[in-house]
Amino acid sequence: MNIRGRNKVDPSFNMSSMTDIVFLLLIFFMLTSTLVTVSAIDVLLPKAGGKTENNKSVAVTITNTSQFYIDKTKVSLSKLESAILNSVGVDKKKTIVIRGDQNVPYKNVMKVIDIANKNKLKMILAVKGR
Repeated sequence: MNIRGRNKVDPSFNMSSMTDIVFLLLIFFMLTSTLVTVSAIDVLLPKAGGKTENNKSVAVTITNTSQFYIDKTKVSLSKLESAILNSVGVDKKKTIVIRGDQNVPYKNVMKVIDIANKNKLKMILAVKGR
């Protein structure tokens, strides 16, 4: 006499469907995270001065009296573009580090950014750390 019966339940669990779902979720979050943009960036205002130790960069400093300096050389606004291009060189591999005093009018910083964009130069805005 057979007491156990014919219906046997397999106790093993197949994980293949679970891993498929996890991979689909991973792909979904990876794709959607690249589309998220930050609407506001918390940046402290920069201070003028300081020295860049990197040899592959040119520091353009703007004082609160709207005077322009390339590294430590004072440059007039009319000669700023040519002085930046001479400092960067022909290969244009150097990066421009824009160091503006916290009281500089925004239009003076934009003049340097416009020169960099027009000549397709890389630039960094230097800010004071927290």
